[in-house]
Amino acid sequence: ALRELIHAYGFATLISHSDGEFMVSHIPIMLDEKSAPNGRLIGHLARANPHWQILAKGAEALVMFQGPHTYISPNWYEHPDRMVPTWNYTVAHVYGTARIVEDKVKLKQMQRALVNQYESGFAQPWTMDLPDDYLDANLKAIVGFEIDIARIEGKFKISQNRTIVDQQRVIAALKQQADGMSQAMAKLMQQRLNTVEQA
Repeated sequence: ALRELIHAYGFATLISHSDGEFMVSHIPIMLDEKSAPNGRLIGHLARANPHWQILAKGAEALVMFQGPHTYISPNWYEHPDRMVPTWNYTVAHVYGTARIVEDKVKLKQMQRALVNQYESGFAQPWTMDLPDDYLDANLKAIVGFEIDIARIEGKFKISQNRTIVDQQRVIAALKQQADGMSQAMAKLMQQRLNTVEQA
């Protein structure tokens, strides 16, 4: 479930710590399941972003992927009295040590994989068929990195502590909300509830 979340919500928060200093960057990161025993995260930073210099020191990195999350009103429960509001959320925390990638050929392969992943859902995907001089200039402006996954932790807080009736009521209420996060949470909760009911 955590790996599915990472694939689906790839815009991540990269956090590193070195010499008493925290660095935080918000960037797209993709999961390569096959290149390392536990999988590998692949991404890049702007060369102008000093965060890559901390990664180059071999500092441990924490990458946080946040999936659907939304406010839950007590009014949505069967018995709202003596209840309090809460927040449903899904998150994956991935730990590992980064390696910097500056080799032009490998960096180009990494960028092509990232583009292909995010363009794959379009009817007419954009491709990286760019003039060499233009592509080279853009590749020089970034620094790639890989993080072999040491461990993954996460949490799905999606009203599973509530009764089936309350979960169904929350799902129905979320479906009435206009925002995408509420819709995504309703879908996730329904999928889990279907699995529980089938068990």
